[in-house]
Amino acid sequence: MQSRTGLNAYNQKPAPSVNQIIDEYGFLVKKIAYHLLARLPSSVELDDLIQAGMMGLIEAFKRFESTKGASFETYAGIRIRGSIMDEVRKSDWAPRSVRRNGRAIASAIKELEAKLGREASDFEISQAMDIGLNEYHEMLQSSMSTQLFSFEELLDSEGLNIETDNEEDSAPYSFVEDLGFQKQLAQEIDSLPEREKLVLSLYYNDELNLKEIGSVLGVSESRVSQIHSQAAMRLKARLSDWRD
Repeated sequence: MQSRTGLNAYNQKPAPSVNQIIDEYGFLVKKIAYHLLARLPSSVELDDLIQAGMMGLIEAFKRFESTKGASFETYAGIRIRGSIMDEVRKSDWAPRSVRRNGRAIASAIKELEAKLGREASDFEISQAMDIGLNEYHEMLQSSMSTQLFSFEELLDSEGLNIETDNEEDSAPYSFVEDLGFQKQLAQEIDSLPEREKLVLSLYYNDELNLKEIGSVLGVSESRVSQIHSQAAMRLKARLSDWRD
């Protein structure tokens, strides 16, 4: 009887408070904020990202249902990332020229790859746009900051792993119902050049930062950023018919 009573007491222990959740999972907010900050302009403040992430953590605590199958940390990570995305999106810091450049790059990639029947290199894309390679990389970097969160959302909401085998969505907290788009996204990720696919896998799956990925590949942090931006923009171009 005593053991049963003890078990019942354990199962009925009080739920943790908001402060306890923040103490225990605050590290997750900072980890995600730092991870995203590396892909954003210097004008974005880390403290703002952390504050938004904390709101996402609290929201996750209020909404989490253990019966859904995912761990709290997994669910909280999705909520934290989404809350930070919303905060940056609301700030709308990107000039129209930056957004215009992003559309021009995506259009050039789409047209060039259709013409070549293969992946276009950054040099070929810059030639097609009639600009120098350095100028292209600068445009790519600035415009990719405006595309970062739509790309993050694709990966998070689809519940897709970069190393996907095109299975239907099995994530316990998937928010996207379009399985046709899921399958297409998985196929396009799988068909990326190997180095681009590796960078995405290390960044999104293994959660390495750009400097750490550079050490793995033996290249500079700025080169990793270029590869990541090129991969994300290539996906944007290939999936434009779905997202427009």
